[in-house]
Amino acid sequence: MFSGAGREFAVAGAGFTSRTAYAAAHVVADPTADNVPGAPAELDWEATLAFRRHLWKHGFGVAEAMDTAQRGMGLDYATTRELVRRSACEARDVGGKIVAGVVTDQLPQGPASLDDVRKAYAEQLDDVQEAGAQPVLMCSRHLAAAAGSADDYLAVYGELLRQADSPVVLHWLGSMFDPALAGYWGTSDLDAATETVLTLIGEHAPKIDGIKVSLLDEEFEVALRRRLPAGVRLYTGDDFNYPALIRGDDRGHSEALLGIFAAIAPAAAAALRALDAGDLATYDRIFAPTVPLSRHIFGTPTYYYKTGIVFLAWLAGHQDHFTMVGGLHSGRSPWHLIELFRLADAAGLLPDAELAAHRARAWLTTVGVTQ
Repeated sequence: MFSGAGREFAVAGAGFTSRTAYAAAHVVADPTADNVPGAPAELDWEATLAFRRHLWKHGFGVAEAMDTAQRGMGLDYATTRELVRRSACEARDVGGKIVAGVVTDQLPQGPASLDDVRKAYAEQLDDVQEAGAQPVLMCSRHLAAAAGSADDYLAVYGELLRQADSPVVLHWLGSMFDPALAGYWGTSDLDAATETVLTLIGEHAPKIDGIKVSLLDEEFEVALRRRLPAGVRLYTGDDFNYPALIRGDDRGHSEALLGIFAAIAPAAAAALRALDAGDLATYDRIFAPTVPLSRHIFGTPTYYYKTGIVFLAWLAGHQDHFTMVGGLHSGRSPWHLIELFRLADAAGLLPDAELAAHRARAWLTTVGVTQ
């Protein structure tokens, strides 16, 4: 049942004091363009950048050109490079923080040599640094296919870290987000992969700000966090367990770099400001209804979570249509999105109830669902 009880969350532009928090932003397609599967992405630039201003306004840093922006799922690299450039310019204008993804998706699909992978990573690293964003070294499908051992990962990443002008963020993205990344770091054994990651961090700690971990495993993340060297932070990418991981315990906490934060920005900002004030009861209360929504959006198959993120942005009034680059708006079923609508309403995340209900009804008509 639709309540229409959107909440009014206070807006304060300053960043948070107790945690670093980035929201990974989606891109808004141009609905009049040929954004079909396989076609180059064409964006509505004003709507895309306006959404980033919305995130900065609430105090978040923007995580640009990450998997939430459909890297490897519709967003080609020429458009990605322009996206990073434009977003970094906007960040400078508003004084907002920005990090941006570096990977190898300018290479064609299929086999690539390790040298090709190194060069592709290096090109994107230069592009992001030139734009003025902090690089996030994302997991590469090409490297996963080309690497023969953990040593290959250490060599490729080591070269990139030596090339970096300043500390970067590493990114460990699990296969639930991208099946092509299975066996990343040279093994399907999680304990062995962890040792490779810790070796890399230990050898290059001055060049590493932190590591974003997106494995949806709270116990694993806490254990890894406690083994990181001093000065290297863990950024949670766990869209299932983020309240507890960010809250932390007497032995530490995780910072945040999350796709769900873009979808729930007003609520998440209010919760983090309560944490800044030491008000843990309010922190827990605000976040509690967002967790069922996030677990639904990121449910199996997790890599289609982007569809739910964009659907919610449309319902909330951040864009005028439900269209995605690469035709990815077909990535979730009507029943999945109907439940998303219900959970977003329950969490108070639909600021204009009349608009959200009107759009939901119109969309249900187009997909043939009897209301």
